[in-house]
Amino acid sequence: MLLRARPLISDQLWGFWAVETKSENEFIGFVGLHKPTYDLPVTPCVEIGWRVCNKYWGKGYATEAAQESLRFAFEELKLSEVYSFTSVSNTRSWSVMERLKMENTKNNFEHPIIPEGHPLREHVLYKITSGQWGKNTV
Repeated sequence: MLLRARPLISDQLWGFWAVETKSENEFIGFVGLHKPTYDLPVTPCVEIGWRVCNKYWGKGYATEAAQESLRFAFEELKLSEVYSFTSVSNTRSWSVMERLKMENTKNNFEHPIIPEGHPLREHVLYKITSGQWGKNTV
């Protein structure tokens, strides 16, 4: 995934960024922004996403890095909205979205690149607007 992220960052100067621990400088995953290239119910859009090694779950790394990614999205890129989505079974990611004050759109969808019948195909869709984010940072 990181090898795919590198050219996107080179081209647009943003994307999924590597995350590491401050104390050991150990790579633990990635967090950032992405423009999905497949059809979603909200295409075109910018999504915020994360993948953190299991060993570091529950320590706030995804939330902290995602907050900075949202700051970048709204203050630097001047985006009006950002989406996030995950499989319905990934309640840990739902929790991160809710800590970020994102709203569940209640518009679940079948992810187009996950095969039909796969247990991870159904996804929840969350969203935050620049106005909502601004209220959360005051």
